[in-house]
Amino acid sequence: MQQVRGVVARSKGEPVSVETIVVPDPGPGEAVVAIQACGVCHTDLHYREGGINDEFPFLLGHEAAGLVESVGEGVSDVAPGDFVILNWRAVCGVCRACKRGQPWYCFTTHNAAQPMTLASGQPLTPALGIGAFAEKTLVHAGQCTKVNPAAKPEVAGLLGCGMMAGIGAAINTGGVGRGDSIAVIGCGGVGNAAIAGANLAGATTIIAVDVDEKKLEWATEFGATHTVNSRRVDAVHAIQELTDGNGANVVVDAVGRPETFRQAFYARDLAGTVVLVGVPTPDMTIELPLIDVFGRGGATKSSWYGDCLPSRDFPMLIDLHLQGRLPLDRFVTETIGLGDVEEAFHRMERGEVLRSVVVL
Repeated sequence: MQQVRGVVARSKGEPVSVETIVVPDPGPGEAVVAIQACGVCHTDLHYREGGINDEFPFLLGHEAAGLVESVGEGVSDVAPGDFVILNWRAVCGVCRACKRGQPWYCFTTHNAAQPMTLASGQPLTPALGIGAFAEKTLVHAGQCTKVNPAAKPEVAGLLGCGMMAGIGAAINTGGVGRGDSIAVIGCGGVGNAAIAGANLAGATTIIAVDVDEKKLEWATEFGATHTVNSRRVDAVHAIQELTDGNGANVVVDAVGRPETFRQAFYARDLAGTVVLVGVPTPDMTIELPLIDVFGRGGATKSSWYGDCLPSRDFPMLIDLHLQGRLPLDRFVTETIGLGDVEEAFHRMERGEVLRSVVVL
């Protein structure tokens, strides 16, 4: 058991604070990881705002990379000294999804059994079962994915959530391939990761849609061939014009609002695919003419974590990055300390950054 510093959200909507965290020694199947870097993700803000659940206090942070410090009994896949990306899909291998060969839909993912606590002994709820805005964290060993240590921690950690969500939405869920067309609505971190993924997969028409010119400029850096400012023009019409009047093979909604999902639905080609990766709020609803759902064919899908399998996807994507084929480093707008997380939330809300990354 050891004491470290970590970023805690004590109550809904209140500013976060850096506090003393007690990290237990790893038990069976667990690992303690010394965090080297952790990205500031919208999901952490959702936790602080009570948008996930009300199990305060939260230990925030989940998009992280670091070094395994110690492991508990029965752990064989990772060892002390390994450079790992943390993930929130530690697949069980025995649920009905895993048994039918679809572990990326695992229904019983693993987390550490022991709680981390405040110095007072009050248990903490770690964000997505990770809690990585801390010098060290306790996770299930299956949440540790070993990757090439040549990658910088502040870059590698991004695959732990947002970048994997976007890349996977395009490639894994949307099935984008050579010669395809894709439109991405919403060009923040996740949307631009979808653009980078589509570019990597060989899409030839990559349309970025946003209301912010700065984000559209970012999109061109990640491979967008066309940009559409939907504040100025009708997004559906613009996407159709750029695809010979047909619509895109795949449209990714990286915003997650009824109006953007409707745009995505009508901007796809007949028999095309709509992928929802932006997270809506529980009160949001959408109504579509059922004849349009039937008549347009194709598929509408949601993408959880980019339908990724960390053990398969993380090492591959890190290798592609190290080969210069996946510019993950361009997503890092700034590096900050633990005490700067609250201000980083505000910069994220104002759309000033793709990713702020805490470096320890």
